[in-house]
Amino acid sequence: MTRWIAVWLLAMSSGVPLIAQNQAANVPRTSDGKPDLSGIWQALSTAAWDIQDHSASLGVPAGQGVVEGNEIPYQPAAAAKKRENYQNRRTADPEAKCFQPGVPRITYMPYPFQIVQTPTYIAILYEYDHVTRHIYADGSSHPKGPIDSWFMGDSRGHWEGNTLVVDVIHFTNQTWFDRAGNFHSEALHVVERYTPTDRDHISYEATIEDPKVFTRPWKMTMPLYRRQERNVQLLDYECYSLLQDEKAAAR
Repeated sequence: MTRWIAVWLLAMSSGVPLIAQNQAANVPRTSDGKPDLSGIWQALSTAAWDIQDHSASLGVPAGQGVVEGNEIPYQPAAAAKKRENYQNRRTADPEAKCFQPGVPRITYMPYPFQIVQTPTYIAILYEYDHVTRHIYADGSSHPKGPIDSWFMGDSRGHWEGNTLVVDVIHFTNQTWFDRAGNFHSEALHVVERYTPTDRDHISYEATIEDPKVFTRPWKMTMPLYRRQERNVQLLDYECYSLLQDEKAAAR
């Protein structure tokens, strides 16, 4: 009994609940002591349809939003543009044109993705349209000027304790946050935080900043789940635009 009281007092004095400490102890580690995020993961939210609270409609499941406070601080002109996007979402959404979804949207698309981790480089392989993302964690800075992977931006990572922090810039304005028309400009700046809470869960957080569209930075959060199926692997998802079918039928 005395031993367990001592353990409890030690946990309380550290400011970290004992349950959280036990969960953190279950997080796998790489040879250099960092949390090992390797594996196949998937978000199970309805954020791909709408990152805010929304009711069900044809082809859209009802869902609770992932935006902190459920409010996106659009500037007045941008709020009008968002409403226009929503009205024209069937054809205006870049996803309908098979563009790469961008960051953070590709994280919560309804498809799994695989993280491959080394001490200085992290690759994320997405089932959606075979998109590959490169995160450099070698202390290097963002390049200046345009880059080849402009849909996905340029990602530079570093560790803050158990959290992988990824700074992403160099975006295009040709991606949205969801199918509901939430959008950004080419001035988008995203800071992602990947924090494993135990072996099979990652707390994902994305802070959004875009002075051309929003009045202040805002944040979305959601859990990521490790896929548990035996022999789980990424499969093929080739994006094929329905707009192409419509154009072909109109000829």
